[in-house]
Amino acid sequence: MDFDAFSKAHREEWDRLNQLTRTRRLTGAQADELIRLYHSTATHLSMLRSSAPDPALISELSLLLVRARAKIVGSPDPQWSVVGKFFTVSLPAALYRCRWWTHGVTAVCLIFAVAMGVWVATTPEGIASMGSEAERLEYVNNAFAEYYEPGAGFASMVWTNNAWIAAQCVAFGITGIWPAFVLTNNAISVGAIGGMMEYHDALGTFFALILPHGFLELTSIFVAGGAGLKLFWTVVSPGRRPRSVAIAQEGRALMTVALGLVFALALSGVIEGFVTGSHMYWWLKIVIGALALAAFWTYVYVLGRRAVAAGETGDLSADRAGYGQIYA
Repeated sequence: MDFDAFSKAHREEWDRLNQLTRTRRLTGAQADELIRLYHSTATHLSMLRSSAPDPALISELSLLLVRARAKIVGSPDPQWSVVGKFFTVSLPAALYRCRWWTHGVTAVCLIFAVAMGVWVATTPEGIASMGSEAERLEYVNNAFAEYYEPGAGFASMVWTNNAWIAAQCVAFGITGIWPAFVLTNNAISVGAIGGMMEYHDALGTFFALILPHGFLELTSIFVAGGAGLKLFWTVVSPGRRPRSVAIAQEGRALMTVALGLVFALALSGVIEGFVTGSHMYWWLKIVIGALALAAFWTYVYVLGRRAVAAGETGDLSADRAGYGQIYA
């Protein structure tokens, strides 16, 4: 092939393609011309590569085609746009879709906690299970309140511990057994402490130190448990979808929930680290905790309902989820 003659014969097309790739806005006719020139230039590049290629000319046409393809298909969304969509669409949709599981887990855990608290506070066997009288008095009068020492270090410790509990519910949710065990154990533990505090006439202290951060903290754990159990139920009853497709879709949505809970638990850790153990009025602490919980559920129900109505599920978009099984 005579490269000089070949280049001279097609240079006008290449220059025109280069001009169109640098044009900010294209008309319909220009867009059609861009696509036509892109295909013809790709053919030219293929011909050059197949017959003693000229490296300089191939490099020039390759870069030109890269720019032209970017102009045709568009550039990917900027990262801030992806992050914005995650927090305003994907996350609230995923949380909204598992809301009934969250409410169900919350109700069951409250029943277990109250039952355990009543047993400890009203029966000799129950209070005896909490240790000797000296140990109980030390915990009620000193250890329980001293645990909530204000500070960034304590907030970080609390966040890490709660994130670990939520992570277990998410990671092993598909088993169905482990989330139920973790949630039940947590509910019984909280209820037993409350019952012991009530037995020693310190229930007010218990609620004053639990509720400010507990509203959002426990809700986050209930969300993790509910989302994990929802994945387990998908295995049992996938509905109209093939089981493998259903598990893949719900599993990816579960990861969306897990990532969102990192921020919710971080906020509850800040409240526990800087509000719960502070010298604020007890009622102000509880109001702060209640406002955090109200903000969370407002976020879920307002943005989540809107996102689900628009067809969002919390799963990745089709172009990001990769290969998907086709089914009727």
